Amino acid sequence: MNPAAVSLALYVHIPWCVRKCPYCDFNSHERTGALPEAEYLERLLRDLEALLPSVWGRRVLSVFIGGGTPSLFSPASIDALLSGIRARLTIEPGAEITLEANPGTVEAARFRGFRDAGVTRISVGVQSFDDRMLKALGRIHSAGEARRAVDAALAAFDTVNLDLMYGLPGQDLAGALSDLEQGIATGVPHLSAYQLTLEPNTVFYSHPPSLPEHDACADMQAALEEKLAGAGFENYETSAFAKPGHRCRHNLNYWEFGDYLGIGAGAHGKLSFPDRITRHEQIKQPAEYLKSTTPAKMKEIPAAELPFEFMLNALRLVEGFPLALFTERTGLPFTAIQRGVEAAEKKGLLERDLRRIRPTERGRRFLNDLLALFLAGGTPGRAPGVPIAVRAIRTS
Repeated sequence: MNPAAVSLALYVHIPWCVRKCPYCDFNSHERTGALPEAEYLERLLRDLEALLPSVWGRRVLSVFIGGGTPSLFSPASIDALLSGIRARLTIEPGAEITLEANPGTVEAARFRGFRDAGVTRISVGVQSFDDRMLKALGRIHSAGEARRAVDAALAAFDTVNLDLMYGLPGQDLAGALSDLEQGIATGVPHLSAYQLTLEPNTVFYSHPPSLPEHDACADMQAALEEKLAGAGFENYETSAFAKPGHRCRHNLNYWEFGDYLGIGAGAHGKLSFPDRITRHEQIKQPAEYLKSTTPAKMKEIPAAELPFEFMLNALRLVEGFPLALFTERTGLPFTAIQRGVEAAEKKGLLERDLRRIRPTERGRRFLNDLLALFLAGGTPGRAPGVPIAVRAIRTS
């Protein structure tokens, strides 16, 4: 395997938010007092320096600053962060640099400041344009604030992503479509639409709200996809829709099993070497992370797990993946997934030709069943409906 042939990205995690949402299972922590911006930036860059020997000579195609709510940091801090990254890594010309933002934590002047710092793409976590739904989700912004934030983002950036959720407490098909229609009407060129799920270690998991039935959510998904296609959006990944030329390069790198460095509290990364593929993980708790000088914890991915790791990502892509990509990114022959591919074809979950493998529409609807066929051990006898965490990496 040639690591130089594997694309490389950088993920930066800023873990603080104004208030923890009851459905959120990401490593985010409510802000108490002033944020330690300078101290945290220094720690981030130490993380990066410790990882540099693993990626000498490689160029970075994208940077994603996620959270938490990274827009709580000042434009000056984001400027210092990106300057520090550029001083240590070679960033490709025209690289995509994304910052996540929440309505209510930004205004037009801050968006212009983030743009001047080098951010090229903003992802706004709207979730809904219905004040009743926002209250049910524990969001701190109103529908009006959401619209103003999206307008301000579009005034500063060519590429803006808008996050929406469906299958919300008390929501019906008309409500989900209303949210989507309002999202499309903003003029954003990228939209992410996620079904609300109850994740362990969240308030909603412990105290579940009344959510729409599975069939109702399936109807919402189908209607949203149809509406977005009619509006000129390409559904290129399970939950991602883009106008031509606006696909998220950073997230595509995840789905194509590319490499990425992860810095910041709780950040994860993946790196390829000639003889192995590793994952690294940073200390999770922000206070402990800031005090520690311990480098990221490294772990080699066993070869037996690589087929599932690859398929877990690549099968989220509507267009699938080139056959050659599996060997290029894992170092394994096609025979390592052949049994699973053939079983999936028989079930109508996959289709292939001489160049590509792609999930069928049925495979996309029953992605967990499809992925179960590639778990270590072959699992042709594994019972359908086995839950698998397909949301392994945050996307926007």
